[in-house]
Amino acid sequence: MTETISSAANPLVKRIRLLADRRQRRREGAFVVEGIQPVWRAVEAGWEIEALLVTAELLAESGPAAEMVAGQESNGVRVARLTGELFARLSDRDGPSGLAAIVRVRQAGLPDLAVRPGSVFAALHQTGNPGNLGTIIRTVDAVGGAGVILIGDTADPFAPAAVKASMGSLFAVGVAHVPEAGQFFDWASATTVQVVATSGRASTDHWSASYQPPLAVLLGSEGDGLPADLLARADLRVRIPMTGTAESLNLAVAAGVLLYESRRHAVGGS
Repeated sequence: MTETISSAANPLVKRIRLLADRRQRRREGAFVVEGIQPVWRAVEAGWEIEALLVTAELLAESGPAAEMVAGQESNGVRVARLTGELFARLSDRDGPSGLAAIVRVRQAGLPDLAVRPGSVFAALHQTGNPGNLGTIIRTVDAVGGAGVILIGDTADPFAPAAVKASMGSLFAVGVAHVPEAGQFFDWASATTVQVVATSGRASTDHWSASYQPPLAVLLGSEGDGLPADLLARADLRVRIPMTGTAESLNLAVAAGVLLYESRRHAVGGS
């Protein structure tokens, strides 16, 4: 009879909790994904699944999720069965689905990001909020974007909040990291990617700009925006007009506005 884990002292349960820490994720090269849709997307995208964590209630169902788990188990993936009570204690969601996974980290390099005539990228300089990062990854996926480039000291795309906010898009969008902005600009120059920097002080409104895909929308940190030296190196500087009383937009919202405008030009809009 297959054992059902009920104790928080179980080594696997302890490991799941440890993987909430960024240093632990870096050491192990693994992270945790929760939810039927995100786990399913990880499996379909061919990411290496170290273990699936399920509740007996989920496996008792005859639906597609239970069939997917059974198929993965038959392929040799470890399936750990947890009590519903223990799974709920581990979950960071209201109404947990009963399915999670430990997934091996896979991160792209700049050479792995394919540059095509209509490619649109998001480049994020020192983004600190993992929820914003995950939302931007999801938006890049939604617009058919070509990838996300993280520059400098940024939030971890494999942090629980980022993984949750991406809703599985993390497994469909290439995410590359470079320590220095110069590496990003060198890559953009070599691949003829137009760098469109964002600034509230720019003289050109985003809808009046001359976009020339392939391009990368470059956004700064939530608090400080882009430093002057990076703005100066960009091919184009644009702003999102603010006509109400708000002084700024959330970073992920601003990224969404600009990515959709960029995509409109990439597919031949005017």
